[in-house]
Amino acid sequence: MNTCLAEAVKVLADAVPDPSAGLPDEVFYYISTMTPLINVDLLIRDERDRTLLAWRNDPHAGTGWHIPGGIIRFKESIAERIRQVALSEIGVMVDFDHDVLAINEMIHRDRDVRGHFISLLYNCRLDSSFVPPNHGLTPDAAGYLQWHERCPENMIVYHDVYRKYI
Repeated sequence: MNTCLAEAVKVLADAVPDPSAGLPDEVFYYISTMTPLINVDLLIRDERDRTLLAWRNDPHAGTGWHIPGGIIRFKESIAERIRQVALSEIGVMVDFDHDVLAINEMIHRDRDVRGHFISLLYNCRLDSSFVPPNHGLTPDAAGYLQWHERCPENMIVYHDVYRKYI
């Protein structure tokens, strides 16, 4: 390895002493320019056949409804990522099937950052008595949660692959 490259790798290693705890945005975005990211998406349903979706508004995915999800961290199991996504995006644990419902490769050829994902969709369940904790959020705020009886028209484009499940 050349000296400059070795020094650059050392700087990165020093900046991220525990990659399993997550990465600084700059490092995460750089890594996403050179390798696919593996993520879990949670298809959260209740016994009334409704689907829980979250509002999203960001430069990477756009604006619209989406299925909650998250990128698997280094040395993190799929089950643990599902639990962490549920807690961080929904505020509660969900029951989930351990068998994957669908695998989708999503390649966004127009993007260099966050341009390639392997997305694992999991069936998850919440009781219909669950009331989304939207304290202080308006319906157009990122993270706003809402039960849907059918697939809304304004899904983010990247989650169109999930329309048949909603």
